Amino acid sequence: MSNDNLIRFSITVPEDLLNEFEAQYYAENRDNRSEAIRSLMRGYVSGERWRCSEGQVCATVTIVYDHHLPELTRNLTAVQHDFGEVIICSTHVHLSHESCLECVITKGNSRDIQKFIEALRKIRGIKSLNVNVTAEV
Repeated sequence: MSNDNLIRFSITVPEDLLNEFEAQYYAENRDNRSEAIRSLMRGYVSGERWRCSEGQVCATVTIVYDHHLPELTRNLTAVQHDFGEVIICSTHVHLSHESCLECVITKGNSRDIQKFIEALRKIRGIKSLNVNVTAEV
C-alpha cells in the first residue's frame, strides 16, 4: 500500500472501548493502531460482500467426509466440476482410514461461491463443512 493513497480521519469512541481494544491488540505484540483499524475495516467489507451476495471474495471451504461412501465422493467431484469457474484449487488429505479432509480455495463473485457452498451442503454424508471468507480490499 502506498502512503500516497492513505487518508487520515478521526473517530470518536467511548474511552473504555478504546482501552479494551488497545489492551487486547497490544497483548498480541502489535503496535500499529491504524493497521488494526484497517484490518477491522477489511473484515467488515468482506463480511458485507458475503452477506449481500455482491462483489468479489475469496473463500476457503473445508469439508470432512467419509470416503467409503462412493456416492458422496462422486457427488463431491461433480459439484466441484460444476463450479470450476470459482475454484482455484483443492487439497485432499487422509485424516484416518475412514475420513478425508478437502480444502477448496475459491475466488469469484460472492453469489457464485455461495451457490457452490449450497450445492455442497445438499450432499448427504458430509461430516462438516466450514467456510472462511475474505476479500482483497
